[in-house]
Amino acid sequence: MKRGLDLLRDKTLNRSLAFGRKERERFRLRGLLPYGVATEEQLIDRVMTNLERLPRDIDRYIALSSLQERNERLFYRTVIEHIDRILPLIYTPTVGEACREYSHIMREPKGFFITPDDRGDIRRILANWPRKDIRVIVVTDGQRILGLGDLGANGMGIPIGKLALYTACAGIDPAVCLPVTLDVGTNNDALRDDVLYLGYPRRRLEGKRYFDLVDEFVQAVQARYPDALLQFEDFLTPNAYALLTKYRNRALCFNDDIQGTAAVALAGVYASTRVTGTPLRELKVMFLGAGSAATGIADLMTAALVDEGLSPDEARRHLSFVDIHGLVVKGRADLMAHNLPYAHDLAAMGFVEAIDAIQPHVLIGATGSPGTFTQQVIERMSRINRRPVIFALSNPTACAECTAEQAYAWSDGRALFASGSPFGPYTHKGKTYRPAQGNNAYVFPGIGLGAVACRARSLPDELFLEAARTLASLVSQDDLDRGALYPPLADIRKISLEIAVSVARKAYDMGLARAKRPRDLRKAIAAMMYTP
Repeated sequence: MKRGLDLLRDKTLNRSLAFGRKERERFRLRGLLPYGVATEEQLIDRVMTNLERLPRDIDRYIALSSLQERNERLFYRTVIEHIDRILPLIYTPTVGEACREYSHIMREPKGFFITPDDRGDIRRILANWPRKDIRVIVVTDGQRILGLGDLGANGMGIPIGKLALYTACAGIDPAVCLPVTLDVGTNNDALRDDVLYLGYPRRRLEGKRYFDLVDEFVQAVQARYPDALLQFEDFLTPNAYALLTKYRNRALCFNDDIQGTAAVALAGVYASTRVTGTPLRELKVMFLGAGSAATGIADLMTAALVDEGLSPDEARRHLSFVDIHGLVVKGRADLMAHNLPYAHDLAAMGFVEAIDAIQPHVLIGATGSPGTFTQQVIERMSRINRRPVIFALSNPTACAECTAEQAYAWSDGRALFASGSPFGPYTHKGKTYRPAQGNNAYVFPGIGLGAVACRARSLPDELFLEAARTLASLVSQDDLDRGALYPPLADIRKISLEIAVSVARKAYDMGLARAKRPRDLRKAIAAMMYTP
């Protein structure tokens, strides 16, 4: 049993001023703390008060990161009780700025860094991580951080933030979480020239040497942590698809940018049909952007449409893409492999022209380019649809295709709007709309909890479909009436539990689970959830 300063310096055990008189005597803390004893609620109020005194969100991010390192339980209790306020500070949009400034603001070492110099030693050096029973790993190579591009080792803020959400939103014990950055260099000249940059100061490893290093990492994880879920995060699109294709049937893994985003977006589309009255099988969906996020959504929507009775070819004809060169059509020589199934036999045309020709019910933006949903675009969608569905999913906020205010104002309040980053309420003609953020935090923590609970072998599309349907079913009529296509974030732990139960149940039904099926699955998963 730790005592004295050793106890106060252990982030997992430290309770600071919440230690009572008898505990202070027992653990030799008398004199090491001020006289006052505080309740957990008072400590949370103190944290929130001090956060609001800070001038910028990046300062609040730094303060919360410091709290996480000295008093883990208080950090997670604060996040859970104030999830609406804290989530944008520890993840999107603030995490984008935190990643840009990571080498300048880093205080305490967090996570595990692997560089090309570690080739041949990855399995051995993983033993340097103090915990052995790791269940969830989030890994990035920092090449495509949100909509900000190549941030190299600074991308570590993403795995750290994602795993904080696994704990806060789904009760995954922080002790079994491991954030990893494959620091294979950066092609960002400004970073390499920055004397404070902490990463591997070379141009990016590419080609066979890159994939060999990733493969060594995956094999090392499987050998050392055989029950771990591996989440790929913010990899460049070609690499993201190559890695997912290679490992999805060989390891318990998924790519959140491709599959997590897809499940959240599909859930929002499911919810929108309750307002528009147009069934899923009749929807026409247009994507602006043809990268990993947009194509991942389309792939899962294809699976959903096939489940509705359409053939794969029929399903794909409901989905169209526009990229920087215009409508994705057959005959274009610049398409990547993941775009080819969605290249239709149509004439080449621009974005607005394509809206007029195809007349989509749903418009989904995943471009990383702000302002691409112009007034002309929203008005065109509103002319075609009584209730146009507009998803501006790019992160952070500065990269959103349009704001909530623009979507409501330009559609005369008729748009059903969701975004990747949060937007506040907006009042139009006396009615206040409160759009819900289409945040991946709605699904990936619950999917992870379900996979860990049943010790799934893999995560096929059927499990992400199950997660999307479960999330959509939790959207109430009151949510829809106030303009929200997702349930309140305040209910995120309940939401994650429901998703975990549905994912685990489906895994058992499909024969993918390695753990023995409990009599009461919900009760068993709920009992696993970490409560600070």
